Amino acid sequence: MESAWTTTVLLVPCVVVLTAGFFYIYGMVVSLLSKTSVRNKVVVLTDALSGLGKECASVFHKGGARLILCGKNCEKLEELADDLANASDPTVTFPIKLVLLDFGEIESLPEAIEEILECYGYLDILILNSSMKVKGPAQSLSLEMDKLLMDNNYFGPVTLAKGVLPSMISRRTGHLLLVNSIQGKLAVPFRTTYSASKHAVQAFFDCLRAEVEEYGISVSTINHTFISGSAADAAPSKSLWSLLYTKKPLGVSPDEAATEIVKTLNNKRKEVVIAPSLPKVAIYARSFFPNVFFAVMAAGVKNAAASEKTQ
Repeated sequence: MESAWTTTVLLVPCVVVLTAGFFYIYGMVVSLLSKTSVRNKVVVLTDALSGLGKECASVFHKGGARLILCGKNCEKLEELADDLANASDPTVTFPIKLVLLDFGEIESLPEAIEEILECYGYLDILILNSSMKVKGPAQSLSLEMDKLLMDNNYFGPVTLAKGVLPSMISRRTGHLLLVNSIQGKLAVPFRTTYSASKHAVQAFFDCLRAEVEEYGISVSTINHTFISGSAADAAPSKSLWSLLYTKKPLGVSPDEAATEIVKTLNNKRKEVVIAPSLPKVAIYARSFFPNVFFAVMAAGVKNAAASEKTQ
C-alpha cells in the first residue's frame, strides 16, 4: 500500500512537468510556424481594427510579414500601425501599409484594390476577415438592410478576391483565406439574411477553390461560432437552439482564432471548423437527418416565444 502511494506521489509531479513541457513546446512550434509561414510574404488583412484583426496583425507583423492593413477608419489604422511598430523590432519587421476599405461601399472597392496592388505590386496572402451581423424576424428586416448585409458579407469579399486573383494567377501562387461564421454551414432562426450572406460567400469560395487549384492558389475557409470580445458578447438566451452557441459561452477568443489562421496558412487546410462538439454534430445532423434538425429548430423558436410571453 505504501509502495503504491509513493509511486503515485512521484508520478503526479512528473505528469505536471510533462504537461507543462508539452504546452511550452506547442507554443514554441506555433510561434515558429507563424514566422515561417508569413515571413517576407505580402499579407492583406481586412477589418484589421476588429479584435481578431488586431491579433492577426500583431502575429503577422512580428512574424516578418509585409503587412497591408485594411479598415474603415484612417486614424484608427494609423494608431494600430504605430502600436505594432512600437511593440516590435524594426530590424526584423517591415513598415506597415494602410488602405481604407469599406465593403459597405462597393463602388469604392476598385480604387482600394488598385491601391492594395500598388503597395508591393503583388500579394501572397489575402485574409478576408469582416462581418456585419443583424438579428430579427425575417419580415422585420428591410430590403435596404438585406442589401447592406449582402454587400458587407458577400459582394465585398467576393469583389476584393476577384480583384487580386489576376495577380495571383499570373504568379501561379497565392492563398485566399475566408474567416466565416459557422452559419455559412448551419442556418439558425432569426438570422435569415445574415445566414444567407454567409452561405453565399461560403459557396463562392468552395467553388473558387477548384477553379484556381491548377494555378497553385490555395483557398481556405475557417468557420467559427463567433469571435468573443467581452463577456457582454455572451448574453444568455433561453431558446433551445441557442445551445448551439452557449456550449462555449465566450465563443472563440481572438488569439485562438489567430492561432488557427496561422496553422491553416502553414498546412493549407481547405476547411476548418472552430466550434464545440454540439454545433459540429448539428452540421452533420442537417445533412443526414434534415427533418430532425428542422424539428429542433422549430421547437427552439416556439420555446423562445413561450419564454418571452412569461417574462
